[in-house]
Parts: sequence; structure tokens; C-alpha cells
Amino acid sequence: MAINANTATDPLPREMEQHTYSIMYEVEGKHWWFVGRRRIIAEFVQKVCRDLGKQRPRILDVGCGTGANLQMLAQFGAAEGVDVSAEALDFCRARGLNEVKQGAAESLPFADASFDLVTGLDVVEHLDDDIRDAGLEVERASYANVTFFVPILIGRALMRLTGLRPASENNITIGALNGLLGRILGAESWWLRRMKFPFGVSIVCVARKI
Repeated sequence: MAINANTATDPLPREMEQHTYSIMYEVEGKHWWFVGRRRIIAEFVQKVCRDLGKQRPRILDVGCGTGANLQMLAQFGAAEGVDVSAEALDFCRARGLNEVKQGAAESLPFADASFDLVTGLDVVEHLDDDIRDAGLEVERASYANVTFFVPILIGRALMRLTGLRPASENNITIGALNGLLGRILGAESWWLRRMKFPFGVSIVCVARKI
């Protein structure tokens, strides 16, 4: 399962890692984008795990970052994480997530067929290999985050035109509306159970090993 622009098989420079991952660690538990997106992801994961028919499937999150998604995945099975960045894994352990290893998506430190479900959340677009090259058959794919497509498009266009950029887009939020925006985005999970969106900020894809 993947949610989705530079190949990243080597860690970022340490200064960039510390800056990027420290911001993510602080905001991804409460920022509306991450909260709403996790609700959408959880809806897909729940269905996949139900279809697997296992009481506690083994789940691997590739590119687990600082671990907020890994915490969510643990609701559905025995979740483990792998990331190319040692810095990111330190933040995972700070959350009490110890089932994490360092490694690249193209060369995972696990034996073949070790997991029932593998997720790559904001990871696939950073890899050279196409899903089909990985021996996967797409079962379902849809755009997501159609709700905020237009304001995000306008915001990014303005940043390109003006050259003004925040230290991280993760910092962009309206504190008083953060919870409401997260619920609005997360509500797309209801619609995605019933239809595919024709456009959106992200893409959600569920694929099966051939």
C-alpha cells in the first residue's frame, strides 16, 4: 500500500535531518494534514487487514519517518518500521517504538515474504522503480485530499512566484482551526470507501504481490 517527487537511498545531511525530522516529530501528532491523512490511511489498512483474514497480521512501514504512522498501524497488527535515516529512527524510539531498523526500501533488511502488509507512505515517489517493476498488481488507486486541493495549489503557486517559503510546509496551519481541518480532511475516508476521486493532492494505491 502506498500514498503519494528525487531518489533518496542515502540519508539526508545530518543538519537537514535534525531540522526536518524534529519538526515532523513535533507536528505530525496534531497537524491537520497528518491527522486527516492518517484517518484516510487507516480506512484502507483496516479493509486490507480484514481481507487478509489474520487476527494479527505482520505489517512493515517502509520509510517510517518519526513513527506516527507506525503507531497507527499498530492498531491493526504487529507493526514494524524501516527507514534509511538513523535520525528518524531515534525519534521512533523516543515514541517507544523499538521494532525499527535502518535500511533502504530497495534493499530491505528482512527476508522475502516476512510481512503480510507493507506500506510506503510518502515514499514511493522517491524511488526509481515503478510499482509494476516490483512485481505488484494494482488493485485500487484513487486521488485523495480533494478537499484542500485548490487552496494548496494556490499556496504553492504563490510560494513559487514570491520565492517565500516556510522552513517546512509542516509549519503551515491555523492553530484555532487545526482540529476542524483535520476532521474535514479525514472525512474523505467515508467517500473513498464508495468512490474514487478524479483529482487531489495525494494518491492512495493498494497493490498485491503477483
